[in-house]
Amino acid sequence: MASMSTGAFNHDNMEAPASKLAEAGANVAIWYNSNKKALDEAANIEKTYGVKCKAYQVNVTTWETVQAGVDEIVKEFNGRLDVFVANSGIAWEDGSFIDGPLDTMQKVLKVNLDGTLFCARAAALHWRRQKQEGTTVDGQPLENFTYGSFIATASMSGHIVNIPQQQMVYNASKAAVIHACRSLAVEWVGFARANTISPGYIKTDISAFIPAETKKIFKDRIPMGREGEPEELKGAYLYLASDAASYTTGIDIIVDGGYCAP
Repeated sequence: MASMSTGAFNHDNMEAPASKLAEAGANVAIWYNSNKKALDEAANIEKTYGVKCKAYQVNVTTWETVQAGVDEIVKEFNGRLDVFVANSGIAWEDGSFIDGPLDTMQKVLKVNLDGTLFCARAAALHWRRQKQEGTTVDGQPLENFTYGSFIATASMSGHIVNIPQQQMVYNASKAAVIHACRSLAVEWVGFARANTISPGYIKTDISAFIPAETKKIFKDRIPMGREGEPEELKGAYLYLASDAASYTTGIDIIVDGGYCAP
């Protein structure tokens, strides 16, 4: 099983899905843009879990680079693809939309939405071929393949409006990811599943810019009264990647300490 975590646009939880899938026995390819800690993480995963793990520098904002990146990794990972975790994302840090820079809007949408859709398309092309032909890319019989699994990291911000920070562009991008994956779940019936995971406030780099006084306000709105740890997301990724979720497609799993519940 080759799983790709499209991490390190200063995002969310790169280590959580990658390490959990490796712990379950998966060979893992990690993508990064500029954050070279992915190289150390890949080496650590390979040493710790005894699986193949390699980090690749890929720009997810263009179709050509994404398609080339997927094709390269499939060739290097036994000629097949089973799971793809689209996990890249950047925050909106510029306050009110009407006062914020439009070039930043375009950047956020390009990474969060375009990048996810490019990854989905590139992965699905392999899954459709694998289902139709029953072989790896080098023509070997394909064993133990039923469906591909596409998992996109969305956000609880695709369900609610965060208070007090103003981040309409980020919220809109994540709502679009959720609905895109629901739509893809229907389009891909027969060869792949598509689902999303929506973390709440998790202790990762993407929320590091939020001032302490702002964090106190949103912590008061979380029924569990705290931010989540990246490790607390692992179970959701592992479930959606595994055959235990073979009848699960088009869903969004919210992991937010109860924020969206009231």
